[in-house]
Amino acid sequence: MAPGSVPRGSLVVDAHHHLWDLSVRDQDWITGPALAPLRRSFTERDLREETAASGVTATVLVQTVTVADETPEMLATARAGDLIAGVVGWTDLTAPDVADTLAALLALPGGEHLVGIRHQVQSEPDPAWLLRPDVHRGLKAVAAAGLAYDLVILPHQLSAATTAAGELPELTFVLDHAAKPPIASGDLEPWATRLRALAGLPNTVAKLSGLHTEADWHTWTVRDLRPYADTLLDAFGPDRVMFGSDWPVCTLAASYGRTLATAGDLTDALSPAERAAVFGGTAVETYRLGEHRSPGGATGGHMGS
Repeated sequence: MAPGSVPRGSLVVDAHHHLWDLSVRDQDWITGPALAPLRRSFTERDLREETAASGVTATVLVQTVTVADETPEMLATARAGDLIAGVVGWTDLTAPDVADTLAALLALPGGEHLVGIRHQVQSEPDPAWLLRPDVHRGLKAVAAAGLAYDLVILPHQLSAATTAAGELPELTFVLDHAAKPPIASGDLEPWATRLRALAGLPNTVAKLSGLHTEADWHTWTVRDLRPYADTLLDAFGPDRVMFGSDWPVCTLAASYGRTLATAGDLTDALSPAERAAVFGGTAVETYRLGEHRSPGGATGGHMGS
C-alpha cells in the first residue's frame, strides 16, 4: 500500500456522516450564506455515489438534530440497504425513562444498527453539562444498553468530557472531530494538552474527521492539518482512531474524495496494519459493527474486519 493511500479491496469504513431530507424535517442549524450549500437534501442514494467512487464499503450514520423521531428514521434507512452498518442516534439523556427509550429503539425494525448515542454538547451553555447528575444517569443507561457515546464538543469542554469518561469506565466515549481544534488560527494549546488528558483514559476513542472544516475552507492544505492529526494519532494511537468523512458537511471545504484522500495523506507515516485500523478496524471494534443487538444489550455475530 503506497504512502498516503487508503486500503482498497478490503473493509473501508466511513465512521461519521449524515443524511437529511428537508421535505421531512428542517435542519435549523443550517443558517447564513456560508452554510447555504448544505441547504438541500442529502440522501442515501447520494451517499452511495460518493462511497462507490471512493472504495468505502460500510458507514456509520450520525444524528444531526435533537428530535426523537430522527433516530427511528435513521434505523429504517440503515435496515433498507447494506451500506450503513451503524447508526449513532439521539435521545434525551436527562429523561427519567431513558433506559426504556433505548430499549425501545433497539427493539425497532433496524434497531440492531443502533451503535451509539450523541447529543450536541457543543451547543450547551454549561461547560460542565456532561457532569450533571441527570446526564450521568443517562450515560450509564447508554453503557448498560451496550452502546457507545459520541462526544461532539469544543476544546473548552474537553476537561468535563475527561472527568465524565473517568467516572464511567464502562462506557466507550468516541470523540468527534478531535473536539474541533482551532486550526484556522494555528493554535495547538491548550487543545493538545486537554486532548491528551482525554486520550489517557482507555475507554476513549477518536475520529479523524472534521479537521479541514475547522481550517480556512478555501485555502487549507494538508500541512495545515498535519499538526492536529499527528497530535490526535499520537495521543490515542491508531488502534483508537477511526476515519470519518463528516459528509456532507465536509463539502463546505472539500469533496468526499478529497476528504478521504486527505485522511490517507495524514496517515502516511503509519504502517499498513495501523492504517487498516484507522480506515476500518477501529470502527468495527468500537461500534461492534455487524453484531446483532437485543433490547437488553446482548450481542452476537460479528462483521469481519
